[in-house]
Amino acid sequence: MRKFHHMGLPTDDKQPDEMYVPETKVWVTDPDAHPYKVEFLRYEPDSPVTGPIRDLPHICWETDDYKAEMEGKEVILGPFRPDDTRWVVFVIDDGIAVEYMEYDAGFGNH
Repeated sequence: MRKFHHMGLPTDDKQPDEMYVPETKVWVTDPDAHPYKVEFLRYEPDSPVTGPIRDLPHICWETDDYKAEMEGKEVILGPFRPDDTRWVVFVIDDGIAVEYMEYDAGFGNH
């Protein structure tokens, strides 16, 4: 199963209702609160995130097997847990940055 979750857009501007992800030192917005499923990402200067994720938009797919989705692809960040509900990995797939997100049982269903 793979289902569209959101599009991530880097920004330098503080956004309303940002949430902090300590693992990656990035402020993010909730894509469910945006009419077009956009997640804004604002990186701390010392964020370990570099390259395409930090500089370019990404697309995120919710999946039931992120490990299978990342097979054979260049992993550029993760896998890691941004919170207590899911696993996330970023890869380069067909030349673009792609995020695969797998929720723990009982979470998700977006």
